[in-house]
Amino acid sequence: MSNADARVFPLPAGMQAVLESAYATPPRAYHNFGHVETLLGHFDEVSARDGWTQPVEVRLAILYHDAIYDARAGDNEARSADLAIESIARWLPDAGIDAARVAELIRLTARHGQLSPADFADDPQADDARRFLDCDMAILAADDAAFDAYDRGIAAEYRHVPRWLYAVNRRRFLKSLLAKPRIYLDDGFHARLDARARHNLRRAVTTKR
Repeated sequence: MSNADARVFPLPAGMQAVLESAYATPPRAYHNFGHVETLLGHFDEVSARDGWTQPVEVRLAILYHDAIYDARAGDNEARSADLAIESIARWLPDAGIDAARVAELIRLTARHGQLSPADFADDPQADDARRFLDCDMAILAADDAAFDAYDRGIAAEYRHVPRWLYAVNRRRFLKSLLAKPRIYLDDGFHARLDARARHNLRRAVTTKR
């Protein structure tokens, strides 16, 4: 752990409690704190393999990226980013954290499946942004059982949508990912995970016919 990481983690007890409470509201089948813990594992893998330019900011973005989650709403990412800014100001006011960058990374998650590596050409910390987003999409390349659990979890979170309509929209989204020349933005993630992700996506598209 770098000095910068040690400066912030573990989080202050109150900050951690509020964060975990947010992830439990409303109850979630996939976008819960277990999802965050999985991403922190990917964060550690990137730390060991490639490193992060702004590790503290990326880790906080992971912690807060789905803090606000309502499958009926369209502003979850923006509200999660706002919560991150408010929480940093309240709990870590003197830690020297770039809260705006944390919020920027969180807002990018609203564009999963729409971005290409070239979209980060003007970002001086482009590698951080690409790898952060790829960590969030790494579930697509999980083993069959973990991917299927993820797919069921998403379906459960959208149980308010008629099943036929959910299946149509979900299949359309998965097919759009398959049609992209690359699913992962970072070259390393692409090399390691693309083939496996496509295997899972093809299986899922087939079952939703």
